Amino acid sequence: QVQLVESGGGLVQPGGSLRLSCAVSVSIFSINAMGWYRQAPGKQRESVAVITSGDRINYADSVKGRFTISRDNAKNTVYLQMNSLKSEDTAVYFCKVVAFGRYDYWGQGTQVTVSS
Repeated sequence: QVQLVESGGGLVQPGGSLRLSCAVSVSIFSINAMGWYRQAPGKQRESVAVITSGDRINYADSVKGRFTISRDNAKNTVYLQMNSLKSEDTAVYFCKVVAFGRYDYWGQGTQVTVSS
């Protein structure tokens, strides 16, 4: 059973920063891709940033230049550094990994609220 534990969400003012972390319970070398997704109230879940095992990275257009995805192989952890946050970034953020070639695993989600 693969477990993902997310942390780092919270309340921040517009223009502020947060860093999300997602610790994964399996070796990072079993993982094909890791990503962050978000879901705002009344909206569909959307991809925010994805990093593959080959270090290919994709960002949603709405976060390019503001968000950075990275990973620490030694800690089996993926991060999402979020800068210049906007009110429209408010959502529940989920970590997802694709492991063992084909299986998707999701974290429990962490709330990010951008408000003055």
